[in-house]
Amino acid sequence: MSEKDKMLAGEMYNANYDEELMKERIQVKDKCFEYNKIKPSNLEDRTNRMKSILGKCKGNFYIEQPFMCDYGYNIEVGENFYANHNLIILDGNKVQFGDNVFIAPNCSFYTAGHPLDTERRNLGLEYAKPIKVGNNVWIGGNVVVLPGVTIGDNVVIGAGSIVNKDIPSNVVAVGNPCKVIKEL
Repeated sequence: MSEKDKMLAGEMYNANYDEELMKERIQVKDKCFEYNKIKPSNLEDRTNRMKSILGKCKGNFYIEQPFMCDYGYNIEVGENFYANHNLIILDGNKVQFGDNVFIAPNCSFYTAGHPLDTERRNLGLEYAKPIKVGNNVWIGGNVVVLPGVTIGDNVVIGAGSIVNKDIPSNVVAVGNPCKVIKEL
């Protein structure tokens, strides 16, 4: 199994020293660099550049600059997707956003995690677990979503939350760690 195959399977893999993964990260970071330099009023060029970064995009979407990701091909955005400034997606595994998802500034989605023991961590080993965000979700500013989390449909995640566990549909959730505070 290649390191990339291990990564996509959610197994421990070496991201730091694998030539294929390093090459893919550099390629998409160059694309992100170019995207972030495009004049904001040049919507067509921005849309086309973002389509070359993302794995899948459905219909209308808009991602404010700056934007950064690790691979790009693991990111899927639904119809009517909007992300404000400073979106970071570490997409060692799938990151799927449903339709009508709105993301406030300075939000991060991390599929990558690292071993707790220093020996394996110092070898450059990590794992990546998928993140899934449902339809009609609003994510407040400065939210961090951690590996393996699923956020249901019709959810509001309050600003500053650290989402480390699944959030069910039809709720407002907030905090560190993020917890349901209200049903909708």
